Amino acid sequence: MTITLDTLKTQHLQWRAGFGPMPGQDLPSRIPQAVKQLLKESKQLQPLPAPDLNLQNINNLQGEARAAAAKMQREALQDLNCQWLNQMSTSKAQLREKMTLFWHGHFACRLRYPGVVQVQNNTLRKYALSPFPELLTAISKDPGMLQFLNNQQNRKQRPNENFARELLELFTLGRGHYTENDIREAARAFTGWGYNVQGEFVFRARQHDTGSKTFMGKTGNFNGDDILQILIENPRTAIFITQKIYTFFVSEKVNEDHVNELSKWFYSSGYNMEGLLEKVFTADWFYTSEVMGSHIKSPVELLVGMQRMFGLEYTDKRAPLVLQRVLGQVLFQPPNVSGWAGGLTWIDSSSLAFRLRMGQALLQDAALEVALKPDDDSEPSKPVQRRADGLRVVQARADFQKFIQEMVKVPEHKLAEEMSLFLLQVPLQKQKLAILQQSIVGKTSREEKITTLALHLVSLPEYQLS
Repeated sequence: MTITLDTLKTQHLQWRAGFGPMPGQDLPSRIPQAVKQLLKESKQLQPLPAPDLNLQNINNLQGEARAAAAKMQREALQDLNCQWLNQMSTSKAQLREKMTLFWHGHFACRLRYPGVVQVQNNTLRKYALSPFPELLTAISKDPGMLQFLNNQQNRKQRPNENFARELLELFTLGRGHYTENDIREAARAFTGWGYNVQGEFVFRARQHDTGSKTFMGKTGNFNGDDILQILIENPRTAIFITQKIYTFFVSEKVNEDHVNELSKWFYSSGYNMEGLLEKVFTADWFYTSEVMGSHIKSPVELLVGMQRMFGLEYTDKRAPLVLQRVLGQVLFQPPNVSGWAGGLTWIDSSSLAFRLRMGQALLQDAALEVALKPDDDSEPSKPVQRRADGLRVVQARADFQKFIQEMVKVPEHKLAEEMSLFLLQVPLQKQKLAILQQSIVGKTSREEKITTLALHLVSLPEYQLS
């Protein structure tokens, strides 16, 4: 292959709108057509398979029965984690999976019951590219959300404000754009919203406060749906969602002019999410040097990108759980209701050192030794291989054949340059390229040369950026 400017732009799009390119994957060279293809491929919906939906409170169990139930729940959650990671790696609906990950951080919940987790994840996936009001309504009636933010306990005369507060602060308007009275009145409107043992939304009319409420300057006998509609009618919601989309897909350094222009269109379109993303991905500023290669890959993006590029298969299927833990992002376990902060928080001295050695170790089937801090929530129930000193040992096998085939027409003297452009989103200096090219001198086979260069490239700091 020959890397052109159009190729670099397409790779940038694949990293931001998905989890990176796969060898042999074809997208149109012109960006508008490539974006339309990504949107078309993401029309397909592939839900995560469901474990048994069990809302049983294990605290009601005793002794061995409680321990056994807790272990089964943990194992089912960990299976869902691995299934989603694999789906992100293999699905053609890359933009849908990437948006599901985005909404997973936006509507952050930390839940214990695997059936509830699976239902919520599939709700996010189903409405990931739908108009935002549809997603907001669906997730507000989701059993996991109602459980996590205590709306099951929200009843007239005893309103619980947790869901109302996060709805305004984190899901729609953003901090500083509402009053404490708005929270109290919204909580009254959501009284009676809950779920049954089958995990279905129910409205318990006897628990609903039917009195008059004043919310965001409007007065009426509001219910939860009325509150959601008032929030959707507020242009501030469009600005808040657009800012988060921009930060996630474009840059941590928000360009207010771009956000204002996008949010006005977003609001006037009825919160057309596909249209908003298409505008972002086809904008000239999305492909400037300030944006391309400026994003620090999240742990999930890093792991999924490697799996897509090199066909990684782990010796132990639960090994990615260990890697997520040490890298600082475990699916279904956001640190708090605000989700993951992202950006520079992904990198510190220890995590960067681990990232730089992780890629090379996994690609050459070496034993990657991992030290974990005690954490009962994310420690695999069936532990990954443990050494006598307590370190976990993670191993994987890479399939380089498709990658090698991608480079079949590249002249040997151009291998380092072309491979760096394919694997990295940041151009390397000529001196660094010369050192890389020199590293394959004396290697006998072309396969060995390509493999050697790949191992060097994934160990560079530049590989952490997209």
